[in-house]
Parts: sequence; structure tokens; C-alpha cells
Amino acid sequence: MPRDGCVLNTIGNTPLVELRNLDTGLCRLFVKLENQNPTGSIKDRIGLSMIEAAERDGLIHPGGTLIEATAGNTGLGLALVAAQKGYRITLVIPDKMAQEKILHLRALGATTIITRSDVGKGHPEYYQDIAERLARETPNSFYVNQFANPANPLAHEASTGPEIWAQTGQMCDAVVVGVGSGGTLTGLGRYFARVAPHLEMVLADPKGSILEPLVERNEQITPGSWLVEGIGEDFIPPNCELGYAKKAYSIPDAESFLTAR
Repeated sequence: MPRDGCVLNTIGNTPLVELRNLDTGLCRLFVKLENQNPTGSIKDRIGLSMIEAAERDGLIHPGGTLIEATAGNTGLGLALVAAQKGYRITLVIPDKMAQEKILHLRALGATTIITRSDVGKGHPEYYQDIAERLARETPNSFYVNQFANPANPLAHEASTGPEIWAQTGQMCDAVVVGVGSGGTLTGLGRYFARVAPHLEMVLADPKGSILEPLVERNEQITPGSWLVEGIGEDFIPPNCELGYAKKAYSIPDAESFLTAR
């Protein structure tokens, strides 16, 4: 469908801003303001990429239903695109997510199903397992599956990476990311492996997530719990190519919140 004058054209090309009031040591630290995407996060990029890939591949049809498991932000991106393109959307969300996100999703027309956040993959109430089951049971539906959908990392390989490289004047030495689905790490990792092999991908991981111990010590731990939303994992998503992370740091919730404030 044509997108002339459409809100979907405002996704991407977000600003890069230098942080001047934090002690950054010898480096200059920039943040990419992905909150300037229309629903407020980087996930708008993959929402558009995954739906348009499904359209090209004939996996979603007019009047169809999109189904996804989401910590909130991917759901917002998908809901925006679904509303613009005329699809129904059902989202399965862990119960620790902010009420503001859930209300925003409902305002965009999404059906939301809230499930437990204290259970792991394989449990009948785990959010991803519920979404997969719903997709099997719902006629004319498409399970988006951001955790394994190749159009997720492709969005960052094709747009986010080139934007960062151009905005830094091709003088970037490291990029720090979190991992939720793994799309950002993998997509940026693939892009910079081609254009700037010296650049290091660095993982910032919530304390309790299994990813930092794997990157740093090849250690498998029992997942803990954390309050930071949308990043950290209790399994390695298919889209997450951890080999791109050259360094990882485990960040406690308190440090995360205080630094943000």
C-alpha cells in the first residue's frame, strides 16, 4: 500500500545527541534518540520491517490478525503499523510492564492479553508460548515472532547502522546496545562487521539476565529477575548472535534507574 504522507514515513532517521553531563572518561558519548520514532522506541523500525516482509511473502492477508509476544515496545510499533494498514492485532504482554504502555496499546486498537512474568519458556503461561498457541488457533493470523523473524535484524542492518555511521562521520569506535529479541545487536553487528571491522559491539545487560555471563565467562546461569523493561533474557533468541558482542556489562536496576534520572 502507498505510504505517501503516512506516519510510517516518520520512522527512523532519529537524531544523535552528545551527552555532556556524565563522566565519560576519554570518550565522547552519544545517544541515538529512538524515542523520536512515532510510538517512542526503536521497535517502530522492526514493526514496519516485519509486517512489510510478511506482506511481500504472502504471510498476512487483508483483514488478518497479527499476533505477538511483547514487552510493550514492539507491540506499540506493530500496533501503529497494523492500524495504518488495516490489520487486527493481539498482543501477549508480561504483567510487569508499565500500565502506560498497555493503555497506549489499547488506544492504538490492540487487543491485549496480560500474563505472568515470573515463569519461564515452556510454562503454559509464558508470554511467547501463549502467543504461539493463539496464532495456531486463530484463522487468517500471522505470528510475528520478533525473536526469530529475520526482518527484525534486517531493519537495523539496513537503517539504524547506516544512520549511526553517517551521523558520527564514520568515526565511531563502539556501539552499546541491550538485547531483548537480539535484533539490534545482530543487525548492527552485521552492518559494522562489513563497514568498520574495528568497531566493538558492547552489551549492556540487566543483572539477572543470562546473557552477560555467557559473553564474558561462557557461563550458564539460572535466570534471575529485574525491573528494567524490554532488555535482558532468560534464553538466547534465535535472532541474537551473541558472537557480535565483544564485551558485556551486568548492570543492576538501581544503577540503571539512577543513571537515567
